[in-house]
Amino acid sequence: MHEPAVRVDTTSQVPPYAQIRAQLGALILTGQLAEGDRLPTVRQLATDLGLAPGTVARAYRELEAAELIRTRRGAGSRVAAPPAAPARPHASQLATLARDFTSSARALGADTDAILAAVRDALDPDHT
Repeated sequence: MHEPAVRVDTTSQVPPYAQIRAQLGALILTGQLAEGDRLPTVRQLATDLGLAPGTVARAYRELEAAELIRTRRGAGSRVAAPPAAPARPHASQLATLARDFTSSARALGADTDAILAAVRDALDPDHT
């Protein structure tokens, strides 16, 4: 990633680290970032976005906890291998996806009712 694939709205109520986590998570989950793709260093992304390195580091830690990226000292952060299709998703993975979606939706200006309606529509698209 040479240019930041994420944008941060500093006027949003969604914290910058959550915006970064949500956007990178979406890029990974949709395959726009593939297994092994290298992410910018924490310092580089922080500089590109005009944020403190700790903000980006928190987003990376949360992506690592969600097993979307792996970080090795000296080797940087890379997109992790997709997990072998689990029979059931872990509650923590679902919580991360829900947080990411909610953060992204709020960054767009959606309120709780709009977010819930979008989830209902996604769960039952024929019901609309």
